[in-house]
Amino acid sequence: MKTKLTKRGQTVVPSEIRKRFNLEGSSMLQWMIEGDIITVLPVPTNPVEALKGIIKGNVSFKRFMDDRRSDREMEKEEELNI
Repeated sequence: MKTKLTKRGQTVVPSEIRKRFNLEGSSMLQWMIEGDIITVLPVPTNPVEALKGIIKGNVSFKRFMDDRRSDREMEKEEELNI
């Protein structure tokens, strides 16, 4: 699917993608750059609930929560810089 970028740097998420991933007006998207490739991922409203049952083995819940707090702080800083 293709979308057009506006002069203000905005684009539209196609309705098929919004429906499939349950994206709404307040949904967050994570933009990642890997070399010359841009990846856009939906950010779950409740990341802990989204990972429930996926993580197996010797994983520290405290470390996960610390990482998530750090991510939220970075997101807030990025919002202020926009």
